[in-house]
Amino acid sequence: MEHIVFGIGITALAGALATVAGSAEDTESNIGSQGDPNSQVQLAPQMGFLHRIFNKAVAGEPPAYGLWCCLGAGLAWAFMAMQINPVLAIVLGAVLATFVQGVYATTAYVGRTASLAKFGQPVFVDILKSMTTVTMAHAFIAIFCTVTLCHLINTALGHPFPLPLLGLIWGIALGAAGSATGNPYYGKERQYQNQKFGAGVPISASGNIVRYAEAGERNSIDNGWFTAKIGGSASGICFGMIVFLELWRTVVFEAINPWYAIIVGVLMILIFTVIDRYIEVWGRKTYGPYTAPKEAEA
Repeated sequence: MEHIVFGIGITALAGALATVAGSAEDTESNIGSQGDPNSQVQLAPQMGFLHRIFNKAVAGEPPAYGLWCCLGAGLAWAFMAMQINPVLAIVLGAVLATFVQGVYATTAYVGRTASLAKFGQPVFVDILKSMTTVTMAHAFIAIFCTVTLCHLINTALGHPFPLPLLGLIWGIALGAAGSATGNPYYGKERQYQNQKFGAGVPISASGNIVRYAEAGERNSIDNGWFTAKIGGSASGICFGMIVFLELWRTVVFEAINPWYAIIVGVLMILIFTVIDRYIEVWGRKTYGPYTAPKEAEA
């Protein structure tokens, strides 16, 4: 019984760390314009819409954060093997992984913008300097929290996987949570505020992103400020629930019978599927229609 109570406490702490990591990851992604929404930012100059939005995507969020969290966890693991304090080791690993993220962000922005030179898109040095440091700050929080929860899983819960492998797995999960939850909010609700709610992106509007903020031209800090309120929070809750519920069912049921943990996992998926379907139908009926009625089109 004491083992289960201790495990649930570690599970709650890991879930809290995951919530912070998910929020920071989504905000970092939105400021850097990474993932699916980046395609419209990349397309905008080709359609004649120049902008001041940071454009750093070199990969989707799951492989990117899989790399950074795996790198941070691997370095922390190596430092711990050198008898360095685990907290300091995790901090150092996260710092070095963040520097790698900054290099990727810098080269991606400059390289992508250089490829758009024939369309007249300039490289804004002030955007490069200011946005890179802000994305690095958010990336550090996401990497540090993820590596820390992996260390808790590895040591406190006795998971057999080595720390770098756990960093890779949970880093991919972190990027997937932010991409699936926060990116649509940034891509559709922020970039296309001039479109009808739920209408998606019409082909005629491809690349015609909203380029002006409340005061002056929009930049990525404006996007981060806007999406951190709801998109980041939703991503944090999403990743936090994934980590908490996954560890919870393992801690509580695997000690009794491993099959119980599997059955509970399947039941949880079915329950969330029903809830998601209900919310989708409710959203369509409440805020729809997704497309304009025929009489309005006429």
